[in-house]
Amino acid sequence: MGRTMTAWVVRRPGPMETRPLERVRLPVPEPAPGEVLIRVEACAVCRTDLHLAEGDLAPRRPGTVPGHEVVGRVVGRGPEAGRLGDGTRVGVAWLRATCGACRHCARGAENLCPHSRYTGWDADGGYAEYLVAPQDFVYPLPGDQPADALAPLLCAGIIGYRALVRAELPPGGRLGVYGFGASAHLTAQVAVAQGATVHVLTRAAAARRLALELGAASASPADQAPPEPLDSAILFAPVGDLVPVALAALDRGGTLAVAGIHLTDVPPLNYQDHLFQERTLRSVTANTRADGLALLEFAARHPLRVATTPYELGEADRALSDLAADRVTGVAVLHMGG
Repeated sequence: MGRTMTAWVVRRPGPMETRPLERVRLPVPEPAPGEVLIRVEACAVCRTDLHLAEGDLAPRRPGTVPGHEVVGRVVGRGPEAGRLGDGTRVGVAWLRATCGACRHCARGAENLCPHSRYTGWDADGGYAEYLVAPQDFVYPLPGDQPADALAPLLCAGIIGYRALVRAELPPGGRLGVYGFGASAHLTAQVAVAQGATVHVLTRAAAARRLALELGAASASPADQAPPEPLDSAILFAPVGDLVPVALAALDRGGTLAVAGIHLTDVPPLNYQDHLFQERTLRSVTANTRADGLALLEFAARHPLRVATTPYELGEADRALSDLAADRVTGVAVLHMGG
């Protein structure tokens, strides 16, 4: 009998109080051609994991292991995967594979590939002691930094970085950040480092305090207007009611980027109040590997303060419950222990 490992699977999607996650023993996966086997050190907890567990994001396969912000070490390789040696520290992110041949991939927009596959959705992710991933889609990571400081960069950081690019913030511009969880608290730091004035709008008082500590110019409840018109805004909170609020806060020519994979229904928009004067509403879809490399290179030059709340692997269900109840400030991170 082969080796087994501890893992969590989404057995019956539903509200967290119905216990949709189940702790199980699974065989340690075998890497396929082009894949590496990774022993997980830490896995950050993403709101997308919560959407999958609660059924807002429809499962693509039964009993999937969630988790797509993984830091670990290579401990095995499949055929045609000789590039990364044993002990190499790597990161595994949301985007797992693309076709490489469609017109989107050809123009550098692999995040829009209709055949794309995702970690913790199409294939088992990091809520486990081991996982496999295609070697061409993992990121080399420094070996001397704490895993819990690196793991959130692999989705919260990458998606926030892409959202900031999509928001088209002008140099020295005024950025509104709606919601201030895992991704937002990293993106705000990137924007501040780039010279932006950042206004955070979020309901949690603890998150507002953190925003000010990280350099935000102001921090207010999400339903209030920022102190000045915004050149750009990013909506991180999965709350459709905030779309017209954020659009109304934009100056002429401003852009709102919606960063999440899931959003509750958006109420009707008024053209004159929300879109006229060349305001733009944009979505953000996954990431490209170029986004990941750009964010990691930026973080190497401008170290980001990563606010984390640690959990052991055996507490994954509690971590998601705390995230659902807004009891997590910053990023929840699962640690594998010894």
